[in-house]
Amino acid sequence: MPETEDGPGPAAPIDRSEAVRVAQGPDTHAIAAGSQVIGRQPRVLKSGGTFGLFDAYGNLSSDEHAAEGLYDEDTRFLCRLVLTLGDAPPLLLGSTVVIGTATLSVDLTNPDLFRDGGGPVVPRESLHLRRDKTLEPGVCRERLNVHNFGDRPVNLPLALRFAADFSDIFEIRGKRRQQPGRRLPDEVEGNVVRLSYRGRDDILRTTCLSFAPTPDRLQSDEAHYELALAPGAEATIEIEIRLSRRSVADRAEKAPMDGARRSGVPAAIGARQRTTGTAIETSDTSFNGWLARSRSDLDMLVTETQAGPYPYGGIPWFCTSFGRDGLITALQCLWLDPDLAKGVLNFLAATQATETDPMRDAQPGKILHEARNGEMANLGEVPFGRYYGSVDATPLFLMLAGAYWARTGDLDFIRSILPNLEAALGWIEHHGDLDGDGFVEYSRVSPIGLVNQGWKDSQDAVFHADGSLAAPPIALCEVQGYVYAALRAFAAIVGALGEADRAETLTRRAAVLRERFEEAFWCEDLSTYALALDGNKRPCRVRASNAGHALFTGIAGEAHGGRAAETLMSPAFFSGWGIRTVAEGEARYNPISYHNGSVWPHDTALVAMGLARYGRKDAALQLLTATFEAAQAFDLNRLPELFCGFPRRPNVAPGRYPVACIPQAWACASAFSMLGACLGVSFDAAARRIRFYRPVLPASIDRLTIRGLSLRDATVDLRFERNTSGSLSVAVLRRTGDVEIGVTE
Repeated sequence: MPETEDGPGPAAPIDRSEAVRVAQGPDTHAIAAGSQVIGRQPRVLKSGGTFGLFDAYGNLSSDEHAAEGLYDEDTRFLCRLVLTLGDAPPLLLGSTVVIGTATLSVDLTNPDLFRDGGGPVVPRESLHLRRDKTLEPGVCRERLNVHNFGDRPVNLPLALRFAADFSDIFEIRGKRRQQPGRRLPDEVEGNVVRLSYRGRDDILRTTCLSFAPTPDRLQSDEAHYELALAPGAEATIEIEIRLSRRSVADRAEKAPMDGARRSGVPAAIGARQRTTGTAIETSDTSFNGWLARSRSDLDMLVTETQAGPYPYGGIPWFCTSFGRDGLITALQCLWLDPDLAKGVLNFLAATQATETDPMRDAQPGKILHEARNGEMANLGEVPFGRYYGSVDATPLFLMLAGAYWARTGDLDFIRSILPNLEAALGWIEHHGDLDGDGFVEYSRVSPIGLVNQGWKDSQDAVFHADGSLAAPPIALCEVQGYVYAALRAFAAIVGALGEADRAETLTRRAAVLRERFEEAFWCEDLSTYALALDGNKRPCRVRASNAGHALFTGIAGEAHGGRAAETLMSPAFFSGWGIRTVAEGEARYNPISYHNGSVWPHDTALVAMGLARYGRKDAALQLLTATFEAAQAFDLNRLPELFCGFPRRPNVAPGRYPVACIPQAWACASAFSMLGACLGVSFDAAARRIRFYRPVLPASIDRLTIRGLSLRDATVDLRFERNTSGSLSVAVLRRTGDVEIGVTE
């Protein structure tokens, strides 16, 4: 039935029983193994909260095993858009997301196209088809150009077949729904097709496809053209796909991003054009390509919100704001791009919890874990509409604030979020320490929230040496390091604000925490720190990469930190491509698992930063080199969220993890954090000084140039060059403003 004055009329309910295969189990928010992402080497575009996951041909051809589609606000607005010539697919010539333009460019040609019972109508490889796709918030545009390079005229039947399923991202991830919404009757008028869905949240979601020129035949699932092309002639077809949503009670159509405003989360307003004005170039063209891809992908994921730039987690599963991910990404990029850190801090200050809400695992002062605006989040079928189940985001918020102030000297901004910083410290003091033992722990309150609330949030990620799962409340190794760094960071801030006595008190608290951490977490026989303490204060005596975060934050004592560094670089941890999340030989070690033996680039990067902090520049350089080499083995030199932890073998690429996000913000940022660690870069904003401590570079790089590195109102261009002795010299190529450059060996 057509839409009525009161909203859309009834239509058949959507049957998704065969469209989604669900692995039901205790980890209710896990991603089902059937939800393939990398199997087709996807091409990704994103703008604001809108993203597209295409195959190499520029098609969308999702089925129960694929996540391809055109999405906005956690809804797949288009699941199928397939180009055919006659009934045949074209042949692929090339496909790439053009760096710096966020455009997917695909080159295709034709196979032999035959008449029924006759010879070829169009000889093979006589046509060139070019598909250029671009995104802006709520809109996908495609320009399809067909050029006849043959010596005879052709009559080409060309079709674009399309469909919309309006699946929620959590359905595609594998979560079963008891009752989805209803598809409305499709509408076809002139050159426009409108596909609509009324959700149970009373939101009308619509996909509107318009074609120019008007197709020779247009149906609710296909646009068909008969192209007559003389030799040398061209034809162009333009497709515009608009995604919209509005409340059933509101007749005015709204852009999909408005859902963010309904949830109180600062709305996405567009895409960021570039991460920073700082440019890096080396003598190694392959390394340059990796940096360019990492930067381009990060630019794509960084979204301009009403609160400033924010790096969305990753595509397809996490294209939204995550507290932990944004904070760590900002820390990784801080030396190059302090503006990103400012945006992250401002966004998370605006979304900080102000009241206790057990269903959202929220307490006053706690920092956001995740914000969602899809139908299932709106209905409470998943808890992530605005969810606070992260134990580490709150101390990381304080840690980033202190690092931002040290990097920039921007005390005015710090003053503007000072109430939020105080509230975060209050959460650590009054809510974070659940049993009063001086450590920050977590224990899920929401019955549908996350069981584990550190960065390794799989249901089986925190366990004892015998493989038994740890009982809450759980005090994670790395979280104590984040709290230690948070206390020191806030001490520096209040000291700069004139509160010397309070600064001294906070510094002493950090020192006491460090001593207690050493006593409770160090495992002498393992030469590393325990993964966690369980609810009975029993250490989880498991060799895990979490100990590397203790080096990253500085909570590890010098002697134990050095031994932990050696353990982390042992063959049980270092696969040859990166650091395994769990060491080979542990009870739950599995190199194909999500958190128990895989390699995560961001985790490896934080370990590298920790190793450099404890004087192991050689190891940090080894990890940078290995991660760069791993990136070369992946399509488009793009590091995925994670990959398998199998040992490196000659001429064999890293094992791909089937449902990894590609790209993922903190994986992109890993290139820059590890490079900064190897250069030993640090900033003293008050003294207007940039220092490089024992800079080192991969053997393939003899020269590295940094242009536009800023400190306050000054900028500098630098060149690092390898001497005949193998060490690096640093030359200042250009300097504007008052800034001092120093190198320490």
